[in-house]
Amino acid sequence: MQPLVIAQDQLAEQEFQRRLFVLRKRAMHESAPDSWFYVCSLAVRNIVYKGLLTPAQVPEYYTDLRDSTFETHFALVHSRFSTNTFPSWERAQPFNWCAHNGEINTLRGNKNWMRAREGLLQSAAFGSQLQSAFPIIDEHSSDSGAFDNVLELLVVSGAMTMPEAVMVMVPEAWQNDPLMPAEKRAFYEWASCVMEPWDGPALFTFSDGRYCGASLDRNGLRPCRYYVTDDDRMICASEVGAVKVDPKSVLQKGRLMPGRMLLVDTLAGTIVDDEELKLQYARQHPFQQWIEEHQIRLEQLKPSNKLADIDDTPVSRDKRLRAFGYSAEQLNLIIGPMVLGGK
Repeated sequence: MQPLVIAQDQLAEQEFQRRLFVLRKRAMHESAPDSWFYVCSLAVRNIVYKGLLTPAQVPEYYTDLRDSTFETHFALVHSRFSTNTFPSWERAQPFNWCAHNGEINTLRGNKNWMRAREGLLQSAAFGSQLQSAFPIIDEHSSDSGAFDNVLELLVVSGAMTMPEAVMVMVPEAWQNDPLMPAEKRAFYEWASCVMEPWDGPALFTFSDGRYCGASLDRNGLRPCRYYVTDDDRMICASEVGAVKVDPKSVLQKGRLMPGRMLLVDTLAGTIVDDEELKLQYARQHPFQQWIEEHQIRLEQLKPSNKLADIDDTPVSRDKRLRAFGYSAEQLNLIIGPMVLGGK
């Protein structure tokens, strides 16, 4: 089924996108889990074509892709569906805003922290409608789908641009890099307080209709090669030869390095330099000042001489274990030996 949603007169594009976001979230949350209901695409600038199809079957199923009058300024292609979960329509790539090659090995923590934040999330743009979008991460989604859910929220809410949101979710290895500019290190330290890194090994490709790019996580264990041709095309793929290119037309070629971002601003018609882009965002706000004024470090805490109350409750049933995310097994096998060994 292909419904058409038309905006009211004088409705701003960003507001229209937010309403579509809430509409899709509510529709999917309120449908029965076994109804096989899934909204493949509902956005202002992007159209997603996907399914449990081989690459050759996609244009046969979606006749738009065989129409000679159909034009686009970018295309993001993922030629297989989910590999680490049972294949289904909603887990097929690409998603609403991104496609992903690899695994997100921090997924459980990312999902748990995002769910914990929902009680505190506020948005002037969404107002009370934000509650209709909860849970932000679909519990049946794959790791790629969970990443897409969070990326979409950050961008559609207007809190961040697409490149800035990717910087926050997929940071560089900034902690022990003495050559990194102080402003950029401060940005990443601030970002680490806002969002835990979605670490792979993973290669993320993304687009919101204006920006189209790729970002390799700091582990750097997924390949990404790119060409820039003399007819103003950027071709980026997980391997060389995915698209046939005349070698004579290639102006520039290379590979994406760990923690780096490859970005095209289709509105400006430019390839954005990674370092220039990240310094631009790092200098937007006084991140270092915010950290110094609001962050509490362990060395700033004064030790308390007050003894903890001890009662007859067995350790295995102590509510503080669950509150802080520990099990009795971890206490006995990990924490206890660490204490005894002075580690």
